[in-house]
This record gives sequence, structure tokens and C-alpha cells, in this order.
Amino acid sequence: MAQSKLILLTGATGYVGGRLVPKLLESGYRVRCLVRDLSRLQGRTWLKKVEVVAGDALHPQDLAAAMQGVSAAYYLVHGKQGSKDSAERDLQAARNFSQAAEEEGIEQIIYFGELVDPTANLSPYLRSRHETGFTLRHGKTPVTEIRAGMIIGSGSALFEMIRYLTELQPVLTCPAWFFSQAQPIAIRDALSYLVDVLKTPDAIGRVIEVGGPTRLTYADMMLGYAKERNLRRWLIRTPFYTPRLSAYWVHMVTPIHWRVVAPLIEGLRANLIVRSETAKKLFPHIHPIDFQTAVHLAIGRVSRDHVETSWSDALVTEAGDVKPYRFTVEEGLYVERRQVILDLPAETVFRSYTGIGGERGWLYMDWSWSMRGWIDKAIGGVGLRRGRRHPDEIHTGEALDFWRVEAVEENRLMRLRAEMLVPGKAWLQFESTPMEEAQGKTLFTVTAYFEPHGLSGFLYWYSMWPFHKFIFDGLASRLASRARVLAHAY
Repeated sequence: MAQSKLILLTGATGYVGGRLVPKLLESGYRVRCLVRDLSRLQGRTWLKKVEVVAGDALHPQDLAAAMQGVSAAYYLVHGKQGSKDSAERDLQAARNFSQAAEEEGIEQIIYFGELVDPTANLSPYLRSRHETGFTLRHGKTPVTEIRAGMIIGSGSALFEMIRYLTELQPVLTCPAWFFSQAQPIAIRDALSYLVDVLKTPDAIGRVIEVGGPTRLTYADMMLGYAKERNLRRWLIRTPFYTPRLSAYWVHMVTPIHWRVVAPLIEGLRANLIVRSETAKKLFPHIHPIDFQTAVHLAIGRVSRDHVETSWSDALVTEAGDVKPYRFTVEEGLYVERRQVILDLPAETVFRSYTGIGGERGWLYMDWSWSMRGWIDKAIGGVGLRRGRRHPDEIHTGEALDFWRVEAVEENRLMRLRAEMLVPGKAWLQFESTPMEEAQGKTLFTVTAYFEPHGLSGFLYWYSMWPFHKFIFDGLASRLASRARVLAHAY
């Protein structure tokens, strides 16, 4: 029975592993996560439902403790950079994992690899991934290796790379790698295969290739995304390959780091397609969705759910392990996050930020907010002077100056959606989170989200970012001060 099986998962802090955990729990398995940094799981909705142990696959003693009582183990550990040192660490970690599994009597190892062309000159990254699978299979514990095409889904490296390049550039000069064939697979289908392996005895000891139903070039993917977004894009083909130059180019015109992009581009040196029918025979009930549907679902998740499902905050401790300011890109949104620990209860902090706007104003550089509202009004927007219904009470759906209140959670959260005219979508979110580690203290977070639309959205964000940083820093500081005043008033 699934309920009696304890499953070990490595890589729970990664893109695939973080989504695999809830799927395993839904299927009735008990899950133990091995992670190097416990703080990186903070905020996951499933955290209290799993066992978590600290450890590193490079340390055999950590693996021995983590594998006690485990039936099957997922190996989702790998380096992204493809350097010689990184590849050697990957292989050593795989050797340690295989040895520990054998000593602890693990029934099965499941390794999530990538599609490769066995006849091609593999890139360093793909060679490392291929050799890791070989190393695991070389041990005595049965291994199921699932080799998947590039993952397409909200937040995946492939989706974000396609998203930014297509949104920002009406005309693209395309190197040769744009026209190599690949078989991208939706994240939901990849997860289905990973979970169902545990229920398919015939999959033990097999190498299984999985991908979407259609073969596409990278150019096809970009045009497919453009179609979904009703964008007209023109591609100019060139005979040059230039993987490193392409990676730097993507790095410069999008927020995605070249070290993340480089493995994707290098992998497209060859055709990364499914050559075996094993998956169809073993999992006839899984019918992978096509690329266009996967893109549609990914865009929908970004536009509907992203702000509510951002759970990448670092662990907060009483000692103040908080990064005051962070700028990241999460699932295609620009995210600025400010945090401060206040020696106040969460309800007091909540009253502070839910009282901004209207006649009270925005507490810091109020004239700049008024100017932004005047500009918005002049170009046909709603402007700032809509005010608010009540100076202190706030409800979901109300107007608050040029924002709409999208969500209110008592003593915890207020999220505002911008209704001023901007080339994209914008949110401003305030949170007051009680700190379990320090009674009476609250983590106060102010987060600005922006989803750019096309090149104009990209330029708007970076032109306004210096001003936003200055104004939002001041806003967070003044709200903290107002919370202290409110605390003394009651």
C-alpha cells in the first residue's frame, strides 16, 4: 500500500522536486526530504506534512541517516553549470547515493535525467547528466531513469526564456540552435510519470524517455508563445551556432542568468527527441498535453495565481536572518521584496498598512504619488483621487486610490492590484507574519510585483525601478513607524 511506504526525495528545493512533494502526498505516500539548507523549504504549504532532514549527498553519513526505513528514493540532485568540477561533484554524489541505497536496502532509485542524443557530441552539462544516470545504474540497487525533454511550465527555465525573448523582441536574429528539434514536456506530465513509476513494477531497472506529443524547434516554441499572446514576431535565420554568445545575449535582454540559460542552449546542439516507445507501453494512461496547451496553462497560472503562490522566502530567525531588500524574477514577474522585523504583534502591523491611502495619503513622498495619479488621469487612467471608502476599514474589491484591493486576510495580508495605465500588470502586497521563533515579533514584508507586457513593459520597469526602490524603501519605513505609534495608542 502507498500509505505504508516512506519515500526519500532529494532536490525538494528545486523546480521539479518542489512540485513533486505534494503529488506524492496526494498519492498517499509518506515523504522524507533531504536538503542541504532547511531554510529553503520555509513557506512551503506541505512542509508540516513531510519529514525533513539536513544533509548533503556528498557526505555518506548524511545519506545513511536519511535512508533508514525508506522504500524508494528520488535522485533529483545535479549541478547546472556543467563545469569539470561541478560534473565531478555530481558523479561523486551519485556514487555516494548508490552505495548508501545498497547498504540500507532501498528497493528502487528513481533518477530524473534529460533526453540525450547518444550519437551526438554531448555538451558538458548533458554529458554530466548522462554519466550520473550511468553511475547510479552501475550500483546494485535497481534504478529507473526517466529521461525527459525540456520542461515547459510556469516558472521553468525554458518557459521564462521563451517568455522574455518573445515579449521583448519583435524581430529576432536566430542562431542555428533555434532550429534543432526538441520534445518539450509539460511539468504536469513529467510529474505524472515520476509518481506513477512507484506503482509500475515493470519500470524498475528501465531507462524511460518521455516528452510531449510533438517535435518542435525553439523557433516553433517562440512562435507558439507569440500566438498565445497575440503577438506578431519575425525570425531571421543565421547559420551561426554561438552558444556562449547566445547565453550572454539572453542574460543581457532578460533577467535570466547566463549560467541557467547556457545548458539549455548547449543541449540544442543536437536533436533532443524521444526515440523509444517504452513510456507509452508502461504508462498507457498518461497522455502528454501538447506544447500550445502547456503554454496556455503556464500563462494562465502566472496571470491568476503567481502573487499568492510565491513561497521562496528565506528562513527567518530571532537573530534577524532577513534580507532587507531582494530583487528576483519569479515565474516571469519582476519581484522587489523588502522585509523588516518589528517588535510588535501582527495585528498592529496589519492596522498600519491597511490604513494607507485616501485622505491619510501614502506617508512618504506623498507628492510623488499625487503626481503619478495626475499623470495617469491625464492619459485617460483612473487617477489617484478615488480615495477610499473608510479611513481604516478595508474590504476585498474596494478601490484604494489607483489600486483595487484584490485580497485581504485579517491580521496577515493586503494585496493591491494596480488600475493605473501601465504596460503590464502590477501588484503591491503587504504582509504581517508572526514569528514562531520569537514570540511577540512580526516579520513585515512589502512586495512589489510587475508582469511586463512586451518591450514597453520591460523599458517601463527599468526606467521606474530606481524611483520605486527609493519610494518603497521610504514607504516600508514609515509604515513600520506608524505601527509603533499605533501600538502605543492602544
